[in-house]
Amino acid sequence: MKAFSCICTLVFLCFSLPSAQALETKGFSPDKRLVYKSVGDTKLKLHVFEPADHKATDSRPVAVFFFGGGWVGGSPSQFYPHCEYLASRGIVAIAAEYRVKSKHNTTPKECVKDGKSAIRWVRSHASELGIDPNKVIAGGGSAGGHVAAATATTEAFNEAGEDTSVSCVPNALVLFNPVFDNGPVGGWSHSKVKEYWQDISPAHNISATTPPTIVLLGTKDKLIPVETAERYKKNMEANGRRCDLHLYEDQEHGFFNFNKPENYQATVKAMDRFLASLGYLQGEPTLK
Repeated sequence: MKAFSCICTLVFLCFSLPSAQALETKGFSPDKRLVYKSVGDTKLKLHVFEPADHKATDSRPVAVFFFGGGWVGGSPSQFYPHCEYLASRGIVAIAAEYRVKSKHNTTPKECVKDGKSAIRWVRSHASELGIDPNKVIAGGGSAGGHVAAATATTEAFNEAGEDTSVSCVPNALVLFNPVFDNGPVGGWSHSKVKEYWQDISPAHNISATTPPTIVLLGTKDKLIPVETAERYKKNMEANGRRCDLHLYEDQEHGFFNFNKPENYQATVKAMDRFLASLGYLQGEPTLK
């Protein structure tokens, strides 16, 4: 009976972590996959979705999404539906691979390094991708939201030898129940990053240059409390920065994923309107 109880506890913990929300989404296919970084034998790719009739001579906004999974696992396909939708609206949309513990035995530091590398690679290849390097959106869910937010806020964790003259700071952030507070008081997974938490926690690195941000969060998220998001918004505004917080009643962690159609549609429409307010999209959302 005791063994059964232990197994049940382990199962509960597994399905309570962000990695349980790192869904592999099927039924979507990127137009191409491009290697943006090589580390030893590991080649990291960008899964690119292009608008119809897209050309390299275009200058379109670009969105780069980072999957969730607690810095441990996950799949870029989690954001394939978001990428396909944004491509249908005229944005070049990318689901990025990055190193995770289960596959590469890495730490959160490498996750952030790869996120920064992805943004820099996209900017430096703007003429090949047909994108505007001054209209770069970073997005992600859960730990992927952390990676996206960290590219915009943290100064540390740049890959050795990388050209840091190319900015890794995106022009806008789209964050789905993001892990953006890693502090010792209520921060998520502080124990994993306690030796360098002040450098890697986006909530503790907000500045007057942090890009405009939208945060989408369920009110019953057991990992990211509403109070954390409200504090983030308050600190953003104290620095003169825009932070739109959308709360979804009675929704838990991972509520926004494609397998939950009503929430997926609601959050994608909110994302669309946010990007339209920045001039990256025109008209009303087209998602039915």
